[in-house]
Amino acid sequence: MTFHDANGSRTMRIGILGTGAMAAALGGAWVRAGHEVMVGGRNAASAAATAVRIGAAAHGCLAETARYGEAILLAVPADSAPQLARELAADLAGRTVLDCTVPMQPTSDGGPVLSTAGGTDSAALRIASAAPHAHVAKVFGVCHESIWTVPQPTFEGAPLAVPFCTDAPPADAVTRKLITSMGCTPLPCGGLERAALLEAAAVFAIGVWWSGSEVRHVFPAPALAPGAVDD
Repeated sequence: MTFHDANGSRTMRIGILGTGAMAAALGGAWVRAGHEVMVGGRNAASAAATAVRIGAAAHGCLAETARYGEAILLAVPADSAPQLARELAADLAGRTVLDCTVPMQPTSDGGPVLSTAGGTDSAALRIASAAPHAHVAKVFGVCHESIWTVPQPTFEGAPLAVPFCTDAPPADAVTRKLITSMGCTPLPCGGLERAALLEAAAVFAIGVWWSGSEVRHVFPAPALAPGAVDD
């Protein structure tokens, strides 16, 4: 279901499956953007508390939330996300499922590694297989949840670019509109078979932060090199 706010801009109803930090951060960003948000969880008290904290329009059980709107955020641990999608497959049919999960596990020295098998395997593809009548977008997992608490996030003079992969045009359209409504720039990265690259990028970034370094120091723009000229 879609509707328009007082300024005539297109807004959406969004269901959030989960009550943790990522659910609250993204849910809060969407509330600020004027969307109607419903928070769902297995624990009714946690769902209610998260909904109140972010100013959500409603809270409820997982099944109710999965049926709430055209976009549904899966904000649960990556290893349990496919099973939850399987349980709610009928409720998620025809909707865009936003997968922000990061499949990782700690190594012996404490740093993170991917917990999927590598190659093209990804949590996003497992979710898509579990809920075959839904559309899936891999998105919002590369940044730390704290970034989504920043209104209209802008860094070094440019709006935050949000990479995403999708499995169908409807999911692409919904994802772009949500990103834009948050004051960010959509950065399409191809089909869902490329979701593994985004998941690996997220784990890499987390490892860099865990080591006390900055990811931006790893990828300087070529234009910053001495003598660089525009083509």
